[in-house]
Amino acid sequence: MVYVSYFHSIMSYGIIFWGNSHHSVKIFKIKKRIIRIITNSNRYDTCRPLFKQFRILPLPSQYIFSVLLFVIKNKNLFQLNSQVHKIHTRSNDNLHLLSTGLTLVQKGVAYSGCKIYNHLPPQIKKISTNAALFKTTLKKFLLQYVFYSVDEYYQQNYNDYAY
Repeated sequence: MVYVSYFHSIMSYGIIFWGNSHHSVKIFKIKKRIIRIITNSNRYDTCRPLFKQFRILPLPSQYIFSVLLFVIKNKNLFQLNSQVHKIHTRSNDNLHLLSTGLTLVQKGVAYSGCKIYNHLPPQIKKISTNAALFKTTLKKFLLQYVFYSVDEYYQQNYNDYAY
């Protein structure tokens, strides 16, 4: 499993910039193929339990993890909704998401980071001030769900999540 962790660390370099591109799907397929070869699994078997067993994040989860760590480390670059307007709403603790119709902007780190952060379960958002605790809790959360796409992350209902 040394090879998988080495491959995993190489793939995380700059992932916040390329992890949401259409080319990342090809890289993710290669990562799954490597895990199947190492574990001697059938090529049609799902890798979700293998990712959980070896505590390896799939590429989309790795992208989500890296983007959220970027947001937490650079929280001074983002505004909360409560800083933008004074009306008390349920989304006051969410990051303010600028309105844009440009796909290039929406795939950017700042926009994606806000959107991904805003979709986190409230329990994880609350601990975002403690970077170390946030990082370990976030990794546990992502390993629990093993997301195969960012869209799958957005579609997940977190009512049953407890850390």
